[in-house]
Amino acid sequence: MAYKTEMIKEGIKLHSINTSKFKTNLISVFFSVPLKRETVTPNALIPAVLRRGTKSFKSQEVISKKLEEMYGATFDCGIEKKGDYQILKFYLEMINDEYLPKTEDIFEDGVNLLLDIIFNPLIENCGFNSDYVKTEKENLKKIIQAKIDNKDRYAYERCIEEMYKNKTYGLDKFGYIEDLEKIDSQNLYNSYIDLINTAKIDMFVSGSVDFKKISNYLKQNDSIIKLKERKDLHVICQNDSSNTKLEPKNIEEKLDVTQGKLVIGTDVAFDEEDAKYKISLYNVILGEGATSKLFQNVREKEGLAYTTRSNYIRQKGNIFIRCGIEIANYQKTVDIIKKQLQDMKDGKFTKEDIQNAKKYIVSSIKNVTEEQDTEISYYFGQEMEDGFTTLEQYEEKINSVTPEDIQNVANNVIINTVYFLRN
Repeated sequence: MAYKTEMIKEGIKLHSINTSKFKTNLISVFFSVPLKRETVTPNALIPAVLRRGTKSFKSQEVISKKLEEMYGATFDCGIEKKGDYQILKFYLEMINDEYLPKTEDIFEDGVNLLLDIIFNPLIENCGFNSDYVKTEKENLKKIIQAKIDNKDRYAYERCIEEMYKNKTYGLDKFGYIEDLEKIDSQNLYNSYIDLINTAKIDMFVSGSVDFKKISNYLKQNDSIIKLKERKDLHVICQNDSSNTKLEPKNIEEKLDVTQGKLVIGTDVAFDEEDAKYKISLYNVILGEGATSKLFQNVREKEGLAYTTRSNYIRQKGNIFIRCGIEIANYQKTVDIIKKQLQDMKDGKFTKEDIQNAKKYIVSSIKNVTEEQDTEISYYFGQEMEDGFTTLEQYEEKINSVTPEDIQNVANNVIINTVYFLRN
């Protein structure tokens, strides 16, 4: 596997992962823009409208037909939130040319189609197709409304919203219904123009690919030539959720639920060199996996939780502890979780705990190259950080973490918000 990058224009970068492991080529394009209340909703709507049709392929049906002609190629798009940035994602996967039944070059067709969907939208009356916008507004509205149906996810996102109230990371990646209602074909198109002229753009190509050929092709492509240069952006790890008071916030919300959802959001005020590797190990020992302290003590030993786990948000320096519990067990569960946090501060973890955690993370690192989209996600994550770490370096840094490092992390973990969803 060979990973190469080249800046096509300032803020527009090509990434190539040359690998013969797969029978498919995968092209991914990421648009990264700062999260803002005034743009988060239109930006969430834009990919859904773009996929509906282009000047060359005027409907989703025509696009689907073209994909079928390319031996069943697939296209998808979506929205993510990474740190204080909103990410618009576009993917096209197709069979590698060398596996086709006859000599053809569908790779170039795939690149052209993907760029056409993104940069050559169907425009009517100085705006997007009004029917497409109307339909996709309804679809996005349903997505926003449906968030409450998954109570576990809802509770997690509400905890983040409370921790980052009136701050960037508290914004929802799909936006807000009240803002959606203000969007029409013309102002959405204006938002789109602003997006493609200002966003950081990263294009990833994974498979048996010729880097120089792709680079030259993009430099001569009309869609790319027309783009302006833009500022290169990075997601910097910055925790800005802290309360002005020392006591954590306690938020209780009532809905028609049969199972309580407890989310404890913590700040990790730890900014030493290689902090993310040390915090990652701390998090695995605390609550990720079946050997973790939370799983063994909260779920197995005490039988208080149906589910329990923790996750580390690297870009913001937070660890979130999440449990599904009987509502009557709320206080007992909180107390036992706090005991696990204190035990970590006191160094009450074993060499075996550390070795198991290292094996867990190293195994996941080794598996990164087993799927094309996972590998692209890894390298995109590295691109969006201030510094680049290869998979081999990542493994070395994990293995170099000491018990003292983990205890130092533990002593800098502070409960910020305790959120409980109950009936």
